[in-house]
Amino acid sequence: MSNVFDGDSPTNLAEYSVSELSGSIKRTVETAFDQVRVRGEISGYRGPHSSGHAYFSLKDDRARIDAVIWKGTFSRLKFRPEEGMEVIATGKVTTFPGSSKYQIVIETLEPAGAGALMALIEERKRRLGAEGLFDPSRKRRLPFMPKVIGVVTSPTGAVIRDILHRISDRFPVHVIVWPVKVQGEGSGEEVANAINGFNALEHGSEIPRPDVLIVARGGGSLEDLWSFNDEIVVRAAADSRIPLISAVGHETDWTLIDYAADIRAPTPTGAAEMAVPVKAELEAQVAGLTARLQGCMSRQMDQRRQSVRALMRALPSLDQLLALPRRRFDEAAAGLGRGLELNTINKRRGFERVASHLRPDVLSNRITERRQLLNERMARAERVVERRIDNLKARVERFGVVLSSVPARLTTQTGRARDRLANFSRHADSAIGHQLARARAALAAQDRVLQSLSYKNVLKRGYAVIRDEENRPVSQASALSAGMGIAIEFADGRVGAMTTEGGAAPSGGRKRTIKAGEPPKQGSLF
Repeated sequence: MSNVFDGDSPTNLAEYSVSELSGSIKRTVETAFDQVRVRGEISGYRGPHSSGHAYFSLKDDRARIDAVIWKGTFSRLKFRPEEGMEVIATGKVTTFPGSSKYQIVIETLEPAGAGALMALIEERKRRLGAEGLFDPSRKRRLPFMPKVIGVVTSPTGAVIRDILHRISDRFPVHVIVWPVKVQGEGSGEEVANAINGFNALEHGSEIPRPDVLIVARGGGSLEDLWSFNDEIVVRAAADSRIPLISAVGHETDWTLIDYAADIRAPTPTGAAEMAVPVKAELEAQVAGLTARLQGCMSRQMDQRRQSVRALMRALPSLDQLLALPRRRFDEAAAGLGRGLELNTINKRRGFERVASHLRPDVLSNRITERRQLLNERMARAERVVERRIDNLKARVERFGVVLSSVPARLTTQTGRARDRLANFSRHADSAIGHQLARARAALAAQDRVLQSLSYKNVLKRGYAVIRDEENRPVSQASALSAGMGIAIEFADGRVGAMTTEGGAAPSGGRKRTIKAGEPPKQGSLF
């Protein structure tokens, strides 16, 4: 940076490079706004970038400011930012020299009060409910006695131990645990992936497919349970083809997954009780039903035995049942020989009557009649074919006459179109020439007006313009003081000068003292 007065420069201003000026502004802003808290609404949020950083804006009803959350800070946030959420951001303001912008680098982010989170939950509940995700018709009944139970929860908490202990006490079954984070960044995605992963298992695969799912977590604050309000978790629970039990928090804690699940349990232990029955009670019930069934079967057998005995007494003997059929059989056997003889005689007489009509002359007459009929039909067919051929020849001749006149008509139409196109081209050239002439005349008139109003015409008559150190025109002598560097602009260029006498400096103005033989210097911009 140079502060030496240059005789070739019309002013005494210091010169900065763009990088120097941007760096100075950046240091000034970061020093003045090193730690600030900003309340505003998130705008333009599209999730973290591929690099892991998040870029968005904070706005209110009158202004907006760009914001950024670095990857390391984003992973420590207790909840994920969302579009339209009102938050309180803490961080520092800095500039981005590459595009002359300023932004706030957020270090901590919190919702603007619990009311804002509740309002966000209510809005999301209303929107998802409108899509039918909470419709009771979507919910499935739990299987009475599942063979495999899938549990989605943290593997290190007390929740999984309570669930396993309760299932073991009531009805030991195969339990598969899908370990996930139940709090913090990325926990919502892990829970949703676990639900979808269980649903992706096939029957007969190496890992058995669960008959029922339990999504469980212990109690906590609204922020601790926020992952189970994520839209991705709610949609995964609603789309689950396996019946799902939601056991998040205590009995008074409600999250959006509770509305999408097939059934809600007040506690994780309650979810285990809903999933399986009590084995001892089932065994006792089965034993009672077995005893009742055996008694019923014994009484039913006694009743059937008595009924069979009564029916046996009422049935006739075997000889009585066969007496009438045996008599009918004997009568039919006695008349069978006479019937066969009569049937043979009747068949012979019918055959003789038919044979009397089968003579060679009858057959010959029939063949002659058929041949004549065939010849007549062939003659008619030949005449029909000849008429069709004559009709087709006539149509072809008519089409030839029509086609011979087509080239002449096409030539006439092409000539007319060419003449019209030439007329249009001449009119267009004439219109463009007139329009350009009018535009040149208007431009020349405007240039003459501009030249007549320019102050440089006044300078050509012997006048000059006085400018101060900041290149501002000076119209009064009282605005100058002794020792000030000025620039005098003539019609053919500018020259530098220094005042020797002058009136008092205006109030609030600067006054500088120039030593003899020392060129004037200009102070720093800052």
